[in-house]
Amino acid sequence: MSNQNQIYYRSATTLARQIREGEITAEEVVQACLKRIEAVNPKLNAVVQLAADQALAAARAADYALAYEQPVGPLHGVPFTVKDWIDTADFPCTGGDPNFANRRPQEDATAVARLRQAGAILLGKTNVIIDNEVYGRTNNPYNLAYSPTGSSSGEAAIIAAGGSPFGLGSDSGGSIRQPAHACGIAGLKPTTGRVPLTGHFPFISAVNDPRTTIGPMARYVEDLALVLPIISGPDWRDASVIPMPLANWREVDVTQLRVAFYTHHPTAKPTPATDATCRHAAQVLANVCARVEAALPPRIEEAYAISRDYWQRPESASADTWVPDGEFSLTSEAVERHLFTWDRFRRSLIQFMADYDVILTPVAERPAVPHGEDEGGIPYTLPYSLTGWPCLSLRAGTSPDGMPIGVQIVARPWRDDVALAVGQVLEQALGGWQQLA
Repeated sequence: MSNQNQIYYRSATTLARQIREGEITAEEVVQACLKRIEAVNPKLNAVVQLAADQALAAARAADYALAYEQPVGPLHGVPFTVKDWIDTADFPCTGGDPNFANRRPQEDATAVARLRQAGAILLGKTNVIIDNEVYGRTNNPYNLAYSPTGSSSGEAAIIAAGGSPFGLGSDSGGSIRQPAHACGIAGLKPTTGRVPLTGHFPFISAVNDPRTTIGPMARYVEDLALVLPIISGPDWRDASVIPMPLANWREVDVTQLRVAFYTHHPTAKPTPATDATCRHAAQVLANVCARVEAALPPRIEEAYAISRDYWQRPESASADTWVPDGEFSLTSEAVERHLFTWDRFRRSLIQFMADYDVILTPVAERPAVPHGEDEGGIPYTLPYSLTGWPCLSLRAGTSPDGMPIGVQIVARPWRDDVALAVGQVLEQALGGWQQLA
């Protein structure tokens, strides 16, 4: 059976076209997703707040608009879900923290508002981290005894299982990319400064934390490309957002790209299957791109120490008043030394990218593991959070025990289009997301 035969397995791109062209109604699509959530969510615990009545009402309104030839957006009638770290108006957003169990924001995060303005329909909120005190544990749809990893755990799990065509996650050190890898879907961490962080919970100061981004997650690369321009651009509230044009990913000449790849480095020890998957993906690109070669960026092993020093710095829990989120003991000199080391790391990597358009790596040291087992570190995703470059996670293989294995495609800053184009090549060659058995 084709992945596309079931309504809930179709891409958001396909659904948007079919709704516009009258091949299917928005209500049929939302009903299919709600029934799929009803079937799979009791075992996954991925969707933790469901907006079924609101979604059905919005779907009927979307169908009415089409029937009376009213203007429609690029996502008209297409349902989506949102990580419970991103605000949705008049709907619980707890962050999985019992201290905020009754938190109900009054307005949407900018990215959510833009999706709604484009016609998309909110299905509900998804769980965060692997386990939390508010909603409990989320399971991996490919094996319920296994972890989906975090922190966009519920988002990756419900998308992989067909409950939602696409959604929003957030990523500081790998929180879109790691769950996408573990659950076998595609996820994009956009270039820092492309998508507003307005409405992220907890509050993110983009000056203090230039690592965190909001980005799309989906089963198909084309859907990441569909959503990205909708959520991008200044909102005149997040001062870090730059009005940088987004190039057309379909116009990238992949044959001219120069690719570096690596699997091992001093702090990364991938499993044999992880190593083989990345090398296979590199060989696919070698048959297409101008140059593909093994090359390790300088200072890559410094990423964890830089991140550890960052984690020791305080952040404000409030956007308007300095409210430290914890105790700290760093001296002013230690903070300045940390910023210097971070800047030196960024300068080293941007010099490396003078010779390459893309870096290909594993996403994680190992595939998803059973709950409670060591998941390994995040030595592949962490460096490119520190640089703020666009990164795409995509399923490229399968472990001996049947779990997805992803690769990470890193592009130059602001070249999100290149990451998407290379992702499309690998998805077509290696299959990408695989339907659940």
